Amino acid sequence: MWNSSFYDYLVSEHPGLLPQKELNNSEVSSVNREMLKNVPHGTTVLALKYKDGVIIAGDRRATEGYQISARRVEKVYRCDDYSAIAISGAAGACIEMAKLLQVELEHYEKLEGVTLTTEGKANKLSQMIKANLPLAMQGLIVIPIFAGYDLNKQEGRIYKYDVTGGRYEETDYYATGSGGKDARSTLKKFFSPGMTEDKGIQLALESLYDAAEEDVGTAGPDLVRGIYPTVKVIKKTGIEDVDSVTIETVYKRLIGDKQKSAKKER
Repeated sequence: MWNSSFYDYLVSEHPGLLPQKELNNSEVSSVNREMLKNVPHGTTVLALKYKDGVIIAGDRRATEGYQISARRVEKVYRCDDYSAIAISGAAGACIEMAKLLQVELEHYEKLEGVTLTTEGKANKLSQMIKANLPLAMQGLIVIPIFAGYDLNKQEGRIYKYDVTGGRYEETDYYATGSGGKDARSTLKKFFSPGMTEDKGIQLALESLYDAAEEDVGTAGPDLVRGIYPTVKVIKKTGIEDVDSVTIETVYKRLIGDKQKSAKKER
């Protein structure tokens, strides 16, 4: 008998629907590992706290080896009204896990009549990542960031994970993916507790911009095609998308400032 967890129900009654179960059987174990390594991968995602909650963002590029496989991939997904997940790693496995977490939280809320706590949601994601370990060992690694607004503590919270499902809470900010180190450098330099929402959005976008400067897997703002990073703000009133006009305005100002600085140095 299963509990109110949709994921546990799948494990118990329909394990074949879980991707990690399919790749566990002996017939698929001979799949060429080099082919698995060349599936599309998502790159840089980040989250940071600000005075009213938390901001979570990601660029839009997916790479396949040394090629760009997609320019408009969504890496930041709404989980429920107060949480979101940003994914990096094997794109297909990442997106499937994000959608499974959405169903998991909705299923729990309908059966129990209450929403999970922020820590409970983070724990559910940890279980899914742990179950993905067989896929990770074959190159299909999923490394997400989970962020939410804790209604009990009245604050934003950020969780990072390792491939074994280990869960770790970050106090201020975090970034992961191929450009994660570069994004963290910018966050470390300019982050300050109690930032306003506008400052937080600006810092998130500048961090992704700096990551794109150093990492070929991370996309910068594409002013020609009108493709910009995805940014969501999670606060007491719920989760909101930052519109593309706002993001474009921030980037144009940022690029303008960099051009002025470059002219002064000449």
